[in-house]
This record gives sequence, C-alpha cells and structure tokens, in this order.
Amino acid sequence: MRATKVVACKSTISRIVKCLLILYGIWPNIPCITFCKIFWSISFIIIQVWHYQYFLAHFYSNDIFDLMDCLGTFIGYFKLSIKIIVFWWNQQIFNQILRTMAEDWKECANNDIEMRKVISKAKISHYVSNAIITLHTVAVLSYGINIILTDVDITDRMIEIPHIMRMEFPFDIKTQSMYKFVLIIELIQLLMSSWGMGVINALLIALTLHIGGQIDILRCWLTELESVESTDKHRSNMIKKIIRKHQKIIYFTENMETLYTLIALLQFVSNVMMICVLGFLIITALGSPNATEKIIRSLPYYSVTNLEAFIFCYAGEYLINKSKAIGYAAYDSAWYNMEPKDRHILLFIILRSQKCLTLTIGKMMDLSLRRFTSIMNSAGSFISVLLAMQ
Repeated sequence: MRATKVVACKSTISRIVKCLLILYGIWPNIPCITFCKIFWSISFIIIQVWHYQYFLAHFYSNDIFDLMDCLGTFIGYFKLSIKIIVFWWNQQIFNQILRTMAEDWKECANNDIEMRKVISKAKISHYVSNAIITLHTVAVLSYGINIILTDVDITDRMIEIPHIMRMEFPFDIKTQSMYKFVLIIELIQLLMSSWGMGVINALLIALTLHIGGQIDILRCWLTELESVESTDKHRSNMIKKIIRKHQKIIYFTENMETLYTLIALLQFVSNVMMICVLGFLIITALGSPNATEKIIRSLPYYSVTNLEAFIFCYAGEYLINKSKAIGYAAYDSAWYNMEPKDRHILLFIILRSQKCLTLTIGKMMDLSLRRFTSIMNSAGSFISVLLAMQ
C-alpha cells in the first residue's frame, strides 16, 4: 500500500508547477533553459516598452479606466520580470533546495509514519497548486475573452480598436483576421504571464509545506525520545539525528528566505499599488454605462492580487507557528527522565526554536497575517485618496 502511495506522489512540488518552472527557465538541468531565458527576456522588454508608450500617449486622456488598467498591467509585468530574474540569479540556491527536498523524501522512504506525513503535505501542495493555476487561468479568460468575442469594425478610424492589453503597437491592423490573430496572441501571452505569477506563489506554498512536514517528523522523534533505551547508544544516536534534522530545517529555511526575501519586498510594495488601482477601477466602474464589463475584467485580478499577498503572509505565519512547535515538543518530552547531558541538548533545541523560522520582506519585516492586515489597510487608504482626487 505504501509503495503505491510513493509512486503516486514523489515530490511536494506538483507536476504542473515543475512544467511551468521549465517554461520559465527556472528548473535546472533542462536542455531548453537558455532558449526560455532569451525568449522571456525579449518578451518582457518589448511588452514593457509598449505599455510605457501607451501610458505616455494616453496620460492626458479622459478615460481614467483605460489609463489605470494600463498602469495595473504594467506593474504586473514588471513584478513578474523581477521575480523570474531573481530566480535566475539565485539558481544555485534553488538547486540546493531541490536537492535537499529529494534527500528528505529518500530518508522517509523506509518509515511508514514519516512517509505518510510527507505525502499528506505533498497532496495539500498539489491541490493548492492546481487551485492557484486554475484561478489565474480563469482571471485571464474573464479579463480578455469578452474582447475577443466582441465584433469590432476595423475600418472605422473614428474609434480606438480595443485590445486585451493596453499597449501601443508599432504596426497598423487593417484586416479582421489580423485583428483576431493579435488578440489571440495577447491572450496567450497574458495567460502564460499569469501562470508565471501563480507558479511562484504555488512554489512558495510547496516549499513551506515541505518544511512543515519535516518539522512534524522532528516533533515525532522528540515524542519518541522517551521510549528509546537510555542504557545503550540508541538515545544518543537519536538525539544526534534530531539535531541534524533541526539544523537541516534551519538551512532549508535560510535558503528559502534568500530566494524569496527580495520577491516579498517587491510583492509588498507592488501589491499595495495593484490592490489600490484595481479597487479604484471597480469602484469607479459602478456608475458607468458598461459597469458589468469593467467589473468582470477587474474583479478576478483584484481577487488574485489579494490572494498573492495572503499566500506570502500565510507562509510566513505558518513557519513561525511551526518553528515554535519544535520548542513545545522538546519541552513536552520526558526530559526529566533523561541523563543530564541529554537534557542539556534538549535545552539548546528549545533555545534555538525560540528564534523563529520566518520569511522577511527585504530583511526588514517578518511576513505574517498581521502584515497582510497592514497591506489591506494601506491599500484602502490609497483608494480613498484616489477617489478624493478624482
């Protein structure tokens, strides 16, 4: 039975997350990694330039919805490009994280209880990853499918041809078939970029849950410490095993922190702006003639942006609580029945667990659910300012 479960679930990182990481040139030892990096580098530069040109050309436009929509998309693409560049820059750290995860799964292969714990975390990770990617897909389709289905007269030069992304294209669209082709390319590009935003968040959840599974295993070892015979070397070996596992968890979290701290800083700043812009678009659309269409375009992205902020803050809160649980498990063990040298070692484990494992925003602030509250409060304040300036 256990062998069947292992075959069905071999990693905390789901298959869809791995495929998307390959697409963005992040997954190691892939032959097409150089091509993927070149493709996305050129794509980001071109799209950002076209967004910037559109923003300058329509800066004094009376259509505030289109202008803010362009600004929101521009921020989204800029955020995605920085995230992927951070992963490319820290490729060796990411490779070390993957190697550590593979070692952890291999170590659990001979123990049913430990394997059940990591498989449980992996299943949750896979469900959450699929949900995140699905939500990002739905958000893009609801954002752009209505424009594709709309019948637009290309020959009418008195109107501005609607596009899915607010960009200033360096060519003229003269035929209906060419217009539909450009819209489909826009939708595909936006869909792939949205997947990129989702996969970074899904990977964070997978890494966080992997750490949670390893901490649960460590807590089981601390609980079983009393039953280990103290007359031989078994207890001493068990304590050494616990120390090595704890140190491995700490190193893993430090690598994860190095990988995500700059991304969290970017996420913290950009999400306040994105929530502010998208919230402003939804509120201002309420009194317009085509309010339903505008809300359908903006509301899914508003939900996804809030979800991104929540995922980062929840991951930080999860690590804080899990690291505290190590100290509680060590204190709840039968340390009073152990030899003095073993009690001293447990004391060091308790002291080390008091320095919580956490993710930070640019090494400045810890990510937590309280930080998520501050993000929402800041965004709400800026929305009020924009509405007052309207």
